Amino acid sequence: MSNVIFTSKATAQGGREGHVKSDDGLVDVNLVDGASKESGSNPEQLFAAGYSACYDGALNLMASKKKKDIESTTTAEVSLIKDESDNGFKLGVVLNIEIKGVSQEEAEELANDAHDFCPYSKATRGNIEVELKPKAV
Repeated sequence: MSNVIFTSKATAQGGREGHVKSDDGLVDVNLVDGASKESGSNPEQLFAAGYSACYDGALNLMASKKKKDIESTTTAEVSLIKDESDNGFKLGVVLNIEIKGVSQEEAEELANDAHDFCPYSKATRGNIEVELKPKAV
């Protein structure tokens, strides 16, 4: 890997029902089955947090490049889905994007531009289904 800007590190132990902690201790959570009522997080929730933050940053960068003054909120819904092709599992994502300060058409254009630029979107492209739901508010 060339031109690395920074690297984040986290270590998981015990898999999906274990524990994960970042090297700086800021992320330090117990993991539980997402369908359970127990207190804790799960890999899908952590992925949703990262994707929503990354995507919203990309959205605001695209808006600033087009000289659009916006306020935005991105909520990522990450679902664990039964994969019928191999009896395993896969992920699906819905990005609910609220954009204040533009028309619906502009919101859709910015959402698509951000999806083209966002590192999480690039990493998942062609691997999982990602649905964009931009809404001008």
